[in-house]
Amino acid sequence: MARTKQTARKSGPGDNDIVLTGKKNPPPDLNGSQESITEPKGMICDTINLFQKKDDDGNWIWTDEYPTDLHDPVENSETAKYALLIRNTKCLDGKKKLQINSIQIQSPLLKKALGIVLKDYPGITTSLEKLTFTPPFAPFVHRWLRFVKVLQEMEEGEMKDHLTLLYDILKEELKETVAAKVDFVANGVIDFANMWTLFEPGCLVYGTSNGYERIYELNFTQEGSCQGVRYLQLRCWCVDWDGEKFGRKDEYLCNYEFLGTTKITRLPYYPLAFHPTKDKLEEKLLQRGKKFESFKGYHYMAYKGVALGYGRCGMIKHSVDSRIIIDTEAHNKFLPNNAVSLSALSSSGSVFADYSEDHDEDDMDYLDDSDVETVGIKPSQRALTNYELLLSVPYVRGYALKTKKWLHFFVNVVSPITFSETAFSSLVLPAEQKDLILAFVESQVRNKDKFDDIIAGKGRGMILLLSGPPGVGKTLTAESVAENMKVPLYMMSAGDLGLDPSKIEESLSTILEMVAKWNAVLLLDEADVFLEQRDTHDLERNKMVSIFLRVLEYYEGILFLTTNRIRNIDDAFHSRIHVAMRYPELTADSRRHIWKTFLEGIGADGVDVSEKELDDLADRKLNGRQIKNVLKTARMLAMRWDDKAALTMEHVTKVLKIEEGKGFD
Repeated sequence: MARTKQTARKSGPGDNDIVLTGKKNPPPDLNGSQESITEPKGMICDTINLFQKKDDDGNWIWTDEYPTDLHDPVENSETAKYALLIRNTKCLDGKKKLQINSIQIQSPLLKKALGIVLKDYPGITTSLEKLTFTPPFAPFVHRWLRFVKVLQEMEEGEMKDHLTLLYDILKEELKETVAAKVDFVANGVIDFANMWTLFEPGCLVYGTSNGYERIYELNFTQEGSCQGVRYLQLRCWCVDWDGEKFGRKDEYLCNYEFLGTTKITRLPYYPLAFHPTKDKLEEKLLQRGKKFESFKGYHYMAYKGVALGYGRCGMIKHSVDSRIIIDTEAHNKFLPNNAVSLSALSSSGSVFADYSEDHDEDDMDYLDDSDVETVGIKPSQRALTNYELLLSVPYVRGYALKTKKWLHFFVNVVSPITFSETAFSSLVLPAEQKDLILAFVESQVRNKDKFDDIIAGKGRGMILLLSGPPGVGKTLTAESVAENMKVPLYMMSAGDLGLDPSKIEESLSTILEMVAKWNAVLLLDEADVFLEQRDTHDLERNKMVSIFLRVLEYYEGILFLTTNRIRNIDDAFHSRIHVAMRYPELTADSRRHIWKTFLEGIGADGVDVSEKELDDLADRKLNGRQIKNVLKTARMLAMRWDDKAALTMEHVTKVLKIEEGKGFD
């Protein structure tokens, strides 16, 4: 049978020990030396209380002696009867004797009234049993005008009496703060000490980031300091895309301490309500937000401007002129350390009527959006409201094909690609050969999942080997196929993979996975280093070739390999190549076609070359790349004195003589 619970009572005269129910003295020895207690350690079903006190040296120790200097608690059933419980402390600034430490709201009528005054104020729940406010009483400073209005419009009665009681107390406590705020706002200025009064949680905050105007919603403010410099931190949120859904992204903004006063609109971040052209700004950011929303999922676009990339100490700027792939889901997959993590969007706090009318407060579902066309994921997400569009970030995440970097691209700079309609037709190949290449590639894109090896996921790709002398159109074939199909072209070289065999496989696997995901065309130009026959002397290169052979087995996309040295290819590649095409030397007709194509690209008004002169040019044994270089140089020569001067045979002949001086045939 368990013992009765041990209790401690206040010591009386001659009785300074802890009393155990059922036993008087002596108390149990805490060191276990009491012989009368025979139970094993920890087996007494009872409690023993210890009390903290200071010893003779002023150190805190634990003792079993009940303290004698205790006072009865002042917060009890009697104090609970009052509408307000105000705790006061000594005031040390010399302005008054006492200052309020906290105000506890105990009146249910007052809680109900404050539910109206502080409705939707973040962090405040007026129905709590213990509703306590502490200095500087920010909710009442931010909602003071509303507080006064509710009090004035309230009917006479007990609730108004309770609210008036609180008003009188806060009016005296906050009169200097409220008066200062009104004075500052009337003059359009603010000082650092009172800056927090401008930022009511839930308000919209305006600022700029990387030269782009932004709007955020404020969660709360917090003062801090760094290396002796004080600042007011604004903890806000905005709307971003994480590859699967739109959500809330936390942002931390800072207004640093300054001397005296400054104009509110000169603060780095200030409430949107103070912006001088608020309506125009909202309209502009609304349009930008719609463009941001349209870029969810996968998109193949063009970009020319400044983008943001990941640096060692934060984001750094890059100048980009490239075609890009917008794909946040791929960004998160291939850059897991920089993956986007968002919290769910809520549907409250809109400043637009259509938002509050068209959306239910509890609607947190993502609606179907089956019209979105994407090669990557197919997002299922409700449309953003106007309020959320205002809060959208000004950038999207994607991949620059030219620089091969993951970057943040500003949506206002992203533009559609102008595809060349003549790229494939200008390719100097027999019509049957061009049709064959295009048929292979188009069928691979549509039907890559319909054929599989005995081992799942193996052998699903299409590998084409293009061989021949330089300048006959091998690289142009891959470029024109991608242009004709309007899909990305990823140009890979040995430099992208490095020479370290331990890193080649990882880099190659990542590139092949990205390209297959985007249904892009992969071009490995001058692939001799990976295709060359293995030997017993160069073990490092043998490793590279072996890695390349193994990874290609599981590639699921389209790969063009070009080489000038077909005879040196390792035998193991022959079984992995689906189509091998040999490009012969250019004939006179082929060269004439190339000359004519490039001349037509300059424009009829900018060229003065006769058909006879064109025939003479075709007789010169130049490859396609040399012809392009000659015409480019001749065009620059013609425009030396006059930008509108026509290109003539005289200009071309001068450049050809220079070429012959180099030793070219």
